[in-house]
Amino acid sequence: MSSPKPSITTAPLSAMRQSTLDRIEQAVLHLFDGRDASEVTMTEIANSANVSLQTLYKYFGDKQTVIYTILDRVLARLAARMIDHLQGIDSVKERLRKTLWVCFDFVDSNPNAVMVLSTAVPVSRYRNIAIYENRMLLDAFLTVLADGQSRGILNDAVPLYTLFDVYMGFISRLGLMHIIRQHPGPITDEFDALFTILWRAMSMPESQTV
Repeated sequence: MSSPKPSITTAPLSAMRQSTLDRIEQAVLHLFDGRDASEVTMTEIANSANVSLQTLYKYFGDKQTVIYTILDRVLARLAARMIDHLQGIDSVKERLRKTLWVCFDFVDSNPNAVMVLSTAVPVSRYRNIAIYENRMLLDAFLTVLADGQSRGILNDAVPLYTLFDVYMGFISRLGLMHIIRQHPGPITDEFDALFTILWRAMSMPESQTV
């Protein structure tokens, strides 16, 4: 029986210069855009970011941690905007509309990040990206959906988490395919029509609301 591998002790990321972290972020988003994680080496990341290989191992330990950390950094900025747009609006429909806009605007502004998330990280490993465990973001969003169900506005024939999956699946599939198909315009150009489709899918059937 083989002995377990020793855990890797890395330096705190807070000790790294922000300019260095910015370069590593840009390198990761460029190198992993549309490529499998196995096709990119730590040496390539170091060279592209103009940092030493020793620095990468010192702060991250391995390639997967580099990917997870950078995606967490990018998605944390999306989460901050999302939480901000969930504040101060009572209408369930308007809150969903605002957050969908934020997500689609993110797709238009960060197509490489969307591709890296889709091609370099298996869905089963999404939980390794810290923002996916951000209780503030998750609770804020689930509260919107739960409130909509309790008011009889959103469909309550399915559990809360299923409704959440419908919403997230709609965003992720549309965003990814918009990029892959290289649509000439931004996805936000189709926002009104897309939100109408999503709202019809998530809201209570009219026959049950009269």
